[in-house]
Amino acid sequence: MPAVVTLVSPSADALRDAVEALRSRLPDVKSVDELGLGAVDLVSAAAPGDLQGEITAALAGRPVDHCLQSPEDRRKRLLIADMDSTIISCECLDELADYAGVKAEIVAVTERAMRGELAFEPALRERVARLKGLPIQTLQQCYDERVHLNPGAATFVQTMTRHGAKALLVSGGFGFFTERVARAAGFSENRGNTLLDDGEKLLGLVGEPILGREAKLAALETEAEALGLSAQDALAIGDGANDLAMITAAGLGVAYRAKPVVAAQADARVDHGDLTTVLYFQGYRQAEFAAI
Repeated sequence: MPAVVTLVSPSADALRDAVEALRSRLPDVKSVDELGLGAVDLVSAAAPGDLQGEITAALAGRPVDHCLQSPEDRRKRLLIADMDSTIISCECLDELADYAGVKAEIVAVTERAMRGELAFEPALRERVARLKGLPIQTLQQCYDERVHLNPGAATFVQTMTRHGAKALLVSGGFGFFTERVARAAGFSENRGNTLLDDGEKLLGLVGEPILGREAKLAALETEAEALGLSAQDALAIGDGANDLAMITAAGLGVAYRAKPVVAAQADARVDHGDLTTVLYFQGYRQAEFAAI
């Protein structure tokens, strides 16, 4: 089985140099196919498992994202995506904490939880407790002022859905935000946790059971089964430790600007390009992207 190496970079010079470096290192490069501005596929006769070391060495220090895979079944039919710091540029809980005047201490806990140093569920309860008394209208203010889609997010989601994939936003954050972000980006469904309130202010409590690492994996498995698919037909993308189970289970697991524990175990990483990089990883051409 041949291998396909997809290279994507915001720098034309870096991409050109990366292609030349790989052509000199990889055995039997059969073709170089331009997918779009800043993205190419290299096809090698060698098996994928034989190439990763050479690719890593060739791309070291270059602002180039890559994905190594077989050419079969590249286009995934189910997308399971994290929200905070993946589809959007912020952590909503940290931003709510800013309105409550406790951002510094909340950010520190968030960072440890996303690195896998703290169990997600108790860390979430601890952080939400610090929001007790925050007026509920602050949630809409936070969304309006702080929540922005990451570059390429809407194109990424809507290109996949227009080509027949189902897109599900699954977040350890809160349903108030997942509903709005899903609508803005083009997801068909969304799942998130619930912030409890008394009609006027937050109670400092989160609804149980908490949607965390295992719930994200369950979402992937349940949705795949409902569609008559396997986990191999799914693409999962995220940045934190609570995304790791779904990322490692999916046919293509992608770490987006991710914590080291996630980046080390994902099939591919996006560290330099925007979210359309993941479309190129699946073999989409720029001409096939949804016009946003």
